[in-house]
Amino acid sequence: MKENNKLQDVDLYKPIQKYFSLEGYDVYGEVKDCDIVAAKGDELVIIELKLTLSVDLLIQATKRQRLTDQVYIAIPKPKTRMNCKLWSDKFHLIKRLELGLIVVSFLGTRANADILIHPAPFKRKAGTGRQKKKREAILKEISGRSADFNIGGSNRTKIMTAYKENCIQIASYLNTMGPLSPKALIQMGTGDKTPSILTKNYYGWFERIKRGTYMISDKGKLEVEEFQDLIIYYLGKIENDGNDSI
Repeated sequence: MKENNKLQDVDLYKPIQKYFSLEGYDVYGEVKDCDIVAAKGDELVIIELKLTLSVDLLIQATKRQRLTDQVYIAIPKPKTRMNCKLWSDKFHLIKRLELGLIVVSFLGTRANADILIHPAPFKRKAGTGRQKKKREAILKEISGRSADFNIGGSNRTKIMTAYKENCIQIASYLNTMGPLSPKALIQMGTGDKTPSILTKNYYGWFERIKRGTYMISDKGKLEVEEFQDLIIYYLGKIENDGNDSI
């Protein structure tokens, strides 16, 4: 059995040639810089071969789409499972580029080509419809943030979410005004999620001192101190709203 690191691009040729020949195509190798060309009547299929799925391979294949809509990329079948999220994302990209995907498996002296994806027009509207809830969640998250407190690309730092910002707003009001009811906080602009935030107390910042009344905890006082920009922003909103009502 050949190992992938001992394979060459040319090792993919024979099994793919056999597959398309059995489908009634005339198959040729290395035609005008195309790795494989298969023809049946007026139908033209182009296959580009590589040992790994790479950006260069995708670029090469999309250039071939200037010649025909029937363009495939071919790679050795990976040793890793292809029903994982990583490959699901790769399949999405291949379909988005309207390319086909062929994998060649090597078992002993045998080699077989399997088509996993056929070239087809990408149904963008259908995909957008399925992601409608996610799109709405993104817009909702943006509307819940007062400013941009995160650096794009961060993956090892604490992320400021709309939920956390709402918690900071409530904590800053309790810290400044003293114990308050959820109703009073909502009237100050903390939003409809205030009762849930206080009850769940995800960060441990709040304490219920009696039914319907909450205060900031010692943990809350300590931890919200690092969010001075937000504290100043929200306390400023109270002042401005008070001045507007005069």
